[in-house]
Amino acid sequence: MIRETNSPEETYRLGEELGSKARPGEVYCLNGDLGVGKTVFTQGFAAGLGIAEPVNSPTFTILQEYNDGNMPFYHFDVYRIGDVSEMDEIGYEDCFYGEGVCLIEWSNLIREILPEHTVEVTIEKNLEKGFDYRKITVESR
Repeated sequence: MIRETNSPEETYRLGEELGSKARPGEVYCLNGDLGVGKTVFTQGFAAGLGIAEPVNSPTFTILQEYNDGNMPFYHFDVYRIGDVSEMDEIGYEDCFYGEGVCLIEWSNLIREILPEHTVEVTIEKNLEKGFDYRKITVESR
């Protein structure tokens, strides 16, 4: 699926739509350059899961867990990870293979430990189409 959005609100709504359809055990891999709207997408995704508390990128903690929605939501931001072994220290397997849903920003940095089946979400800008234009590709792997 490829969707084009033209505002942060549209990107949020697409995240919300996908979050509302998410199932326990799914892992969403969210990739895109800095400033493309990964956090906005994630906030919408969390809203789709019924999470009411504020959702921000856990850049310095790697993992933020939310339990007030329809299921546990594990939000990873692995941008600053130094080595994939750091994921062992935070117990990633319990999240990847547990009862909740995972969303991993910058997942390409930990590709070697990702489950076999994931949902890949890639957000791209194209300034020629406008400052807020985003092309969002969603595909199951």
